[in-house]
Amino acid sequence: MTRLSDRDISDIIATGHALADAARVATLAHFRQPGLDADSKETARFDPVTVADRLSEQRMREILATRRPQDGILGEEFGPTEGTSGLTWVLDPIDGTRGYLSGTPTWGVLISVRDETGPIYGLIDQPYIRERFEGGFGRAEVNGPTGRTVLQARAPRPLSQAILFTTFPEVGTIEEGEAFRRVAPKAKLVRYGMDCYAYALIAAGQIDLVIEAGLQAYDVQAPIAVIEAAGGIVTDWQGRPAHDGGRILAAANREIHAEALALLNL
Repeated sequence: MTRLSDRDISDIIATGHALADAARVATLAHFRQPGLDADSKETARFDPVTVADRLSEQRMREILATRRPQDGILGEEFGPTEGTSGLTWVLDPIDGTRGYLSGTPTWGVLISVRDETGPIYGLIDQPYIRERFEGGFGRAEVNGPTGRTVLQARAPRPLSQAILFTTFPEVGTIEEGEAFRRVAPKAKLVRYGMDCYAYALIAAGQIDLVIEAGLQAYDVQAPIAVIEAAGGIVTDWQGRPAHDGGRILAAANREIHAEALALLNL
């Protein structure tokens, strides 16, 4: 793990909040505005990107170029930029662009810092709701309309009492969907479509599980940092590190993680 001084840590935290502040302004400038449209990154399915996605990442990159030019960057819209410090900022300028286009409020901005071991600090920022979830460097808190609260994931409970989220009902491939449906009927409640906000709800102690597939590194690294800081766990479907995305199992605690993992791998 990269050794950081207290001064380095303070600067990383301040920079992370500066990025989130800038992304709020950029994304809210276009949210629910007439004429907002999107291009699709793929031809086989609608994978939207908007002017707000690009503007949000551009603004964050400008701040990093000034404040921390020695760090690398991995952004969804503009790809990787090499650094020399051993640290990389992983940026998702709008997580949940489909929701953003639809006018729903639960899309977010994901900002994290990783070293060779994985994410060490992360922010899940909800610009419209004005909630900011923070995890890493001894911090685990949310700051929003009702004030500042410590994040603590839920205590163990049986899967039969659990709340489970995923973004898309089909989850991923046919095989991945079948695996999800081995878990879902055993949960107390299953909900869909929250994108990164579902991961924030694990950290906030509101839900127990998120199961997804087909994710990228920039989709998961901030949630990993926040959830782990709150006492939860995030792995792939084999229980391995999930820093690069793929199939994701996020859980409030190791007990319910183990129960869901066993069903995914029947």
